[in-house]
Amino acid sequence: MRVSLILTAALAMTSACATAPGAVAPSAASTPAPSPKEAEVLALGRKVADWQLSRMDNFDYTRTYKHNTVDPKGWIQGALYTGVFTFADRTGDPKYAQAVLAHGAAQNWQLGRRPLHADDHVIGQSWLWAYGKEADPVRIAALRTRFDAILANQPNEDLAFQDGVGEPPCQTRWCWSDALYMAPASWFGLSKATVDPRYAAYADKEFWATTDYLLDKDNDLYFRDSRYLTRRDDQGRKIFWSRGNGWSYAGIVNVLKLLPADHPSRPRYIALFKAMSARLVAIQKPDGYWAPSLLAPEGSPPETSGTAFFTYGLAWGVNNGVLTEPRFRAAANKGWAALERAVTPEGKLVWVQQVGYAPEQVEPDDTQLYGVGALLLAATEVGRGRR
Repeated sequence: MRVSLILTAALAMTSACATAPGAVAPSAASTPAPSPKEAEVLALGRKVADWQLSRMDNFDYTRTYKHNTVDPKGWIQGALYTGVFTFADRTGDPKYAQAVLAHGAAQNWQLGRRPLHADDHVIGQSWLWAYGKEADPVRIAALRTRFDAILANQPNEDLAFQDGVGEPPCQTRWCWSDALYMAPASWFGLSKATVDPRYAAYADKEFWATTDYLLDKDNDLYFRDSRYLTRRDDQGRKIFWSRGNGWSYAGIVNVLKLLPADHPSRPRYIALFKAMSARLVAIQKPDGYWAPSLLAPEGSPPETSGTAFFTYGLAWGVNNGVLTEPRFRAAANKGWAALERAVTPEGKLVWVQQVGYAPEQVEPDDTQLYGVGALLLAATEVGRGRR
């Protein structure tokens, strides 16, 4: 897809108020949002989940890469179901658990077609969740077989991202920021399920190789891939894609949820999470959203996928005593208030940037499965007191 920097006047929400059918126009209130009531948060999550799950055989809303959306074992549906199973545990509602279990059975607990590609590993997180409900080894057999094969012949490609070569060779490893959501939690989760430390050791090694390569130390944000290490927008600013950082940030949270308290790398993950959190709070827009290009807020539209991932991570950090300053809860509440304004009365989440790899145009009626998954993650943490 083309790489636009979202700097045109048309992106100013069509005179600041282009609104999805039935949705409330996003406002730019700069006062801190009140702490949401838990029941209201979960009710909105149910509305969004129900709207989406009732339309899993109809993806007419998809404007780009529809073939990826319809793939039941691919990254788009995989990202949705990470939100669904987390929300199922949070609410105790059996219909959401059943949706994940039925999906796994229908796919025979298999993974996507590309053995080494992180995007085809994310669905394994749902199979691991299902295994946690009933320890049937069939549910993780394909995942275990695939990861064993990777351990036996570990890829060592350079992490530089190559254009114009089909699937870049570096994608046999985690050479793009999205991969830090797709793969590590599957590897750490398999270690936990099997009590085999090899999977966690591999994930830990690869996570930090990617982070050392793509994390900008001056901004505590991830470049999407190596193509963006030197690219700048028309004002000379570095380009940090909101959803790309959302994938990474939520991926860190999901690793921390699985990582033993005494794991030697845990302090490093915590330090990274805190640094990113502080940076994200500093660049959140007054209206509660984060700009598609994080350092270019002027004229930017609402964007809900990145905002939902950031809201999830901030709320998790507050609830677990990792982020202790009031500004973090305030930012999470403001992010949730922004998400609320982007849900139609029917339960459709809008203002979701379509499939891509960089800041792009966002239309008022845009939605996608990964945005719903991210909102459901946020709903599991927002409104819950510290544990």
